[in-house]
Amino acid sequence: MKKKPGALILFNEKSGIGKASTVILAVIRKAAAKGYEPIVYPIVPGTDLTSEKLVELYDGKVELVLVSGGDGTMNHLVDAVMRMKHKPRIAYLPTGSTNDFARGLGIPLTKPKGIETAFGGRVFNYDVGSMNGRFFNYVAAFGAFSNVSYETKTSWKNVLGYAAYVLTAAGNFVPAMKYSQHLRVITESSETDGNFVFGALCNAVTVGGLNIFGKSDVKLNDGKMELLMIYETKNLVELQAIAAALLSGKADHPNISIWQVDKVRIESDNPVSWSLDGEFGGETNVAEFEVHKNAISIMTGRKKR
Repeated sequence: MKKKPGALILFNEKSGIGKASTVILAVIRKAAAKGYEPIVYPIVPGTDLTSEKLVELYDGKVELVLVSGGDGTMNHLVDAVMRMKHKPRIAYLPTGSTNDFARGLGIPLTKPKGIETAFGGRVFNYDVGSMNGRFFNYVAAFGAFSNVSYETKTSWKNVLGYAAYVLTAAGNFVPAMKYSQHLRVITESSETDGNFVFGALCNAVTVGGLNIFGKSDVKLNDGKMELLMIYETKNLVELQAIAAALLSGKADHPNISIWQVDKVRIESDNPVSWSLDGEFGGETNVAEFEVHKNAISIMTGRKKR
């Protein structure tokens, strides 16, 4: 019998409301029907069953890696795949609470359509970012509210979904006014020095469920990402106006600046905590960012353009 190509199937059973584990049998059946040999593991943090270790173990042995979980799970997978010698295609079944990354790629959130896309969708190559050598899919952020995703209780996420993020952010609204970092933002064409309350390097249609750039067709494979920076304000009314500008999708406010970059260096007087795809990304005084064009191939529902 001719040996079938391998499909490594990973699932985070704690993602969302435990939906990941309920789709696995259907995924295995579809993989086998499509001519793959299914290789299935649960993701168990703190053991040998992590995305990083499993992907390394099967480097060069599989043609497809399918992961079922949330955006944080996908972050760990892509960071691991970017370090492989032989990068396979990725398939993603989103079972998280916000699923920003999946929405931007047109990956269906429903089980039947998602599984069909995972094995029969279009291959799409998209840009991946890196911060000091660690890779991320769609957003690196610091400052006010950037910690909302990884500080929101899992139990809240499971019961309330996106509303849990809103409630956590609302509780941080007044403390956010006190946050400020003096930064130097250095791109290939400019250098900016100032006090900032928030910043994010994005490659996404939505961030936190919000279309903050007001674009319906953000390009995810042009070798560029949007760098959004919000200058310091100590005025609650002004902070509310900034929030309203972001919610409107226009980001039109004197305290908001947006650049399109492929590389950027952000230097700070004090260590800054960063969030990568909603996961804690560490603290640093110097953050070196780079956009890696078309670095990952993923199965998507996006139409060919």
